[in-house]
Amino acid sequence: MSIWGAILDGFTADQVAGTHVSPARAGVSEPWPEWLHPSIAEGMSSLGISRVWEHQAEGMEAIHQRRHTVIATGTGSGKSLVAWAPILSAIADASESLSLADIHRRPTALYLAPTKALAADQLDSLARMITATRSPAQPATVDGDAPGELRRWARSHADLILTNPDFAHFSLMAGHSRWSRMWSGLTAIVIDEFHTYRGMTGAQVALVVRRMLRIARHYGSDPIVIFLSATAADPGATVARFLGVDRELVAVVDTDHSAQTSSRLLIARGRPIPTIDSGDEVLVVDGQREPPRRSAIREASEVAARAIEAGASTLIFSRSRAGAETVSQLVQDALRQRFSPFADRVAAYRGGYLPEERRELEAGLRDGTIRALATTNALELGIDISGLDAVVMSGWPGTHASFRQQLGRAGRSGREGIGVLIARDDPLDQYLAENADTLLGQPIEAQVFDPGNPYVISAQVCAAASELPLTAADAAVFGFESTEHFDELVEAGLLTRRGGTWRWNVALGVSAHDMVDIRGGGAEISIIDVTTGALLGTVSAGQADRQVHPNAIYIHQGEPFIVLSLDDERAVVEPFREEEIRTFAVADSAVEIIETYEERQMPHGILAFGDVLVASRVTGYDTRRSRDGLYLGRMPLEMPLRQLPTQGCWWTLSERRCADVGLTPDILPGALHGLEHAAIGLLPLFATCDRWDIGGLSTAMHAQTASPTIIIHDAIPGGSGCAERGFRAAESWLGATVSRLESCHCREGCPSCIQSPKCGNGNSPLSKIGALLLGRALIEDMAHLGPASA
Repeated sequence: MSIWGAILDGFTADQVAGTHVSPARAGVSEPWPEWLHPSIAEGMSSLGISRVWEHQAEGMEAIHQRRHTVIATGTGSGKSLVAWAPILSAIADASESLSLADIHRRPTALYLAPTKALAADQLDSLARMITATRSPAQPATVDGDAPGELRRWARSHADLILTNPDFAHFSLMAGHSRWSRMWSGLTAIVIDEFHTYRGMTGAQVALVVRRMLRIARHYGSDPIVIFLSATAADPGATVARFLGVDRELVAVVDTDHSAQTSSRLLIARGRPIPTIDSGDEVLVVDGQREPPRRSAIREASEVAARAIEAGASTLIFSRSRAGAETVSQLVQDALRQRFSPFADRVAAYRGGYLPEERRELEAGLRDGTIRALATTNALELGIDISGLDAVVMSGWPGTHASFRQQLGRAGRSGREGIGVLIARDDPLDQYLAENADTLLGQPIEAQVFDPGNPYVISAQVCAAASELPLTAADAAVFGFESTEHFDELVEAGLLTRRGGTWRWNVALGVSAHDMVDIRGGGAEISIIDVTTGALLGTVSAGQADRQVHPNAIYIHQGEPFIVLSLDDERAVVEPFREEEIRTFAVADSAVEIIETYEERQMPHGILAFGDVLVASRVTGYDTRRSRDGLYLGRMPLEMPLRQLPTQGCWWTLSERRCADVGLTPDILPGALHGLEHAAIGLLPLFATCDRWDIGGLSTAMHAQTASPTIIIHDAIPGGSGCAERGFRAAESWLGATVSRLESCHCREGCPSCIQSPKCGNGNSPLSKIGALLLGRALIEDMAHLGPASA
C-alpha cells in the first residue's frame, strides 16, 4: 500500500475535513546576473544550478543595488543562495583588486540564525558553495560553544561570521574592538528565519540589529540587511518596523517562482469516542450532538505509525515539549503493537536538550538510522534534513509561516510530499478545518513585536552606551524623537553625561550587556534528576510555576518525572513509577487598566487599547490519566503572586444593551467568559502568537469601566504587540470568532469553541448561546465604530 493510502486507510469518513492536492509546478528561471563574478555561475553550474529562479534574480539585483532586502518565499525556494551569491561575488571581486598586504580589507558579512544548530547547518551548505566556486572567502561559525582558538582565528581571518543574536550581542558587540576587521569590512547582515522573531525576542533582536548598524558605521562600513523569511503578511512593513526605517527603503521579494513537486494535504479531526455504547449508535449526552473526539496528539501518533510502517521517513510536530515527548512514546508503543522493526528508531527532539543530543538526532534522521522524530518547532527551521516523505502536525502550528515551513519539510528531494494536519478541539484549529481557503491562502497574521517596549529598550540603550558613547543623533536608532530617555537613565544612575554624549556608568561594576534578555524568557531554571544528578533540561523562569511546580509531572524522552521542589535556580525531579498521569496548572488572575492609548466609541460601549497590569497566581493543578484524559481531580498549591505590566485591548457593552439582546444577569457572566475564550482562540489567526502568548479576563462589572467588559492582554512584560494587532483587526477578529461559534455543532460549549485548556476557573461559568448573542451584538455595534481617540 502507498504511504498516502496507508494514512487514509486509518480514518473514518467523518474525521476527514478535507484533502488538497497541489500539482507540480514548473519554475520560472533566468540566467545568472551578469554582474556576478564569473566563478559564481561556473561553480554553481557544477552543482547542477545553471540558472536561477526569477525571484532569486530579483533578490540578487536588490542586494546589488545596496538595498535592505526581504526574501519571503516558500520552503526550498533557494533563499540562502540569494544572499550568499552576491556576498561571495563581492569578496571575489575585492580579492582580485587587493594586494596581499591589503587582504584584511576585503568585504565581510555577518549571518544570524535563531539557533546554534541552524548556523552550524548553514556553514555546511556554505562550505559546499565556497568549494564549488573556488571562493577565497573564509567562513566560521562562532557561538558560545566555540573554543577560544576558533574565536581568535575568526577575529583575524574569517570573512563570513555565522552566529546567533545572543553571541553577537554578548561577544561581537560587547567586545567590538576585538572584531574590528569584521566590522570595518561589513557589507551585509543576513537574518535567517526572520519570521521566528516575534514578541519580546523580536523586539530585542530588532534593537540588537540597529545597534549593529551603529557600530558598523563607527568603523566606516555601511552594511545592508538581508532578511530570509517564510511567506508572511506584509513583510516589507515588518522589516521597516524592525530596522526603524521608511518602508520605501526596503526591497520586497515575495513571489515564489521556484519549481515545486506535487504534494498532498489531509486535514482531519480525532476519531469520535462514543460516550455511551448502544450497539452501533452513539447517543447524545450532556447536550452534545456528537461525541468527544480523540486528542490530536494521540491521533497524530496513530497516523505517524501507519506512515512509518508504509516506509515513510516522518516528522511529527507538536506544539509543546511535553507533547513531543508524549508523541514519541505513543508512536513507539503503536509500532511495538504492530511488531514493527521501526519501533526503536523513533525519538523525540525538542529545545531543552543538550547540544550533543540534538546533533546526534539530526544526524540519525539524515542517514536513516532514525525513521521518525517527534519534535517541537525546533525542526521547523532551515536545518538541512531533506528527503522526508511525510509530515504530521498534531494541531495547527500557530502561524501560517510555521504551517508552511513544517509542510515544506516533506517532498524536498523531488518526491511527492505528504502532509497531515490533525485539528485539535480548539477554536482556531476547527475554524481552519472548516475554512481551508484561509489555511492555504495568503497569510493574514501580522508578525508582532514592539521595539519601543519600555521593558526592552532601556537595557538596549545602556548596552549601546557601553559600546560607544551615545550622541543626540543616536536617539533615532531607538525610535526616540529627543534625548529625554537618555537623561532619564542618567537620573536613574545607569548612564553618565559628559558634554554632548551619554556613557554607561562603569562605576556600577556590572556589564550593561547582561541587562539585556535576548530571548525574553528571563532566567533559565535547570531541571535536575535527584537520583543521578543529571541535567535533564531547562525551562524559562517565567514558565516554571506552570511547568515544574511541586508535584508536576515532567516528561523527558518519554519518561515521566515528578517535581520534588522548585526554587529560583532549579527544579529537582525524580522518576515517577506510578500510574501514568499528566498535570495541568491552573491560576487566578485580575486585570487593572493603567492607561488608555486609543479608544473607539460604539453605540453602546467602547473598543480600547492601552497599558494594563495583570496579577496572577498559580493556585493548583489538575491531574488527568494520560491514556484517556480522565480527570482525576484538582490539588491546591501556594505559589507566589506574579504581577505583569503589559498591554491589552478591551470591549465594553452597556448593561442595557446586554439586556436588550437577551443577556439576563444569570447568563451574562458565562456569555462574557465564553466569548473571551473564543476570541483568545482566534487571535492567532491575525497575529503571530498562540493562545499561550495571550491571556484574558471577563467580568459582568469591571470596577474601572463600570460595564460588562472583556479584556485580552499580552502575556509578556510591556506587551508583545498581539493585543494591539487585535485592536487594529477587531472587526475581522470578532467576525471569525462568531463564525466559529455558529459553525460548532455542540449546544452547550466544547473545547472546539468556548472551553479553554488554560482557564483558571475550570471553564465555569460558560454560555455558548450567550457568547453568540454577545458576539453578534458587538459585531452590530462595531459597524458604527467611531474614529480612534487618544
